[in-house]
Amino acid sequence: MELQNDLLIRAAKGEKVERTPVWLMRQAGRILPEYRAVRNKLSGFIELAQTPELAAEVTIQPVDILGVDAAIIFSDILVIPEAMGLPYEMVEKKGPRFPKTISTDEDLKALKKADAKSDLGYVLEAIKITKKELNGRVPLIGFAGAPWTIFCYMVEGHGSKTFSKARRMLYNDPLMADQLLKLITDSTIEYLKAQIEAGADLVQVFDSWAGILGPEQYQRFSMKYIAEICDAITEVPVTVFSKGAYFARSEMRHLNCETIGLDWNMDIQSSRRLIGENKTLQGNLDPCALYAPDIEIEKATKKMLDEFGTGRHIANLGHGVYPDIDPNKVKVFINTVKEYSAKLRSAEI
Repeated sequence: MELQNDLLIRAAKGEKVERTPVWLMRQAGRILPEYRAVRNKLSGFIELAQTPELAAEVTIQPVDILGVDAAIIFSDILVIPEAMGLPYEMVEKKGPRFPKTISTDEDLKALKKADAKSDLGYVLEAIKITKKELNGRVPLIGFAGAPWTIFCYMVEGHGSKTFSKARRMLYNDPLMADQLLKLITDSTIEYLKAQIEAGADLVQVFDSWAGILGPEQYQRFSMKYIAEICDAITEVPVTVFSKGAYFARSEMRHLNCETIGLDWNMDIQSSRRLIGENKTLQGNLDPCALYAPDIEIEKATKKMLDEFGTGRHIANLGHGVYPDIDPNKVKVFINTVKEYSAKLRSAEI
């Protein structure tokens, strides 16, 4: 199906665009009353994610309501460990929790490589429904968690400031860590390929906990596996978002992906210098900027766009939009990106 708005695809590939495309991480979620109305009818997040028709509905809401240039499928990075045999719970106001974790060889042996079509068919069905209902209006983004981030949850069992249990395994049993990371990687590659087959136009790999590793360990236990995923996904553009991995930006230029996501602590000009001209950069407004008065949101957004210039850029926040941010503030950000970036590019002509 031909896309009516293919700005995101063209920007990812480094092709000429009339303006900078814009979308937000976590755009399909709690900031929207329409999302909360759907979720409140159900037992919670997991039931919503596992109900394809409703997952498709909330995926499309930001396109209709906010005017973003892409939809991102409503799901969770933790569907992969569940498909591998390690189920999770979503505890209200506390986040994910794994009743069982991976700490021994026996725990590892009890896992399996996820079968995307049988174990994660509900996500694939949601993608198919979403694609049909979008009817080519905007691209659909598929996604997965990076192996290191998934590893963190599988070993730690929940979110953490330090993920000390997960990091301890890297020192005490690096062989076991590699075996688990490889199993996650193989499962993730199959899952992303299945998402693409179902209709995803781009995919993004989220390494949410990249920043808790030092440079050497990040190369050894995260970047290596992300590179394997990037090398395997050749069908559509790939974005890698490694939050906090500012020390790895020069190495990121070698990843076989089109786009590198920047968090709000990654300086734009130094990031361009370190990553090079052959990658599209995505980001990177501080999500907290959207708490400001409208005029300040406009100023901050224009400043960001001026720093990125008219080179390869996809506008986004430096992390997911926070759940208590006013959707009207999000619209100010989106509309400013659209209007101001169009002026910048027309002035260049």
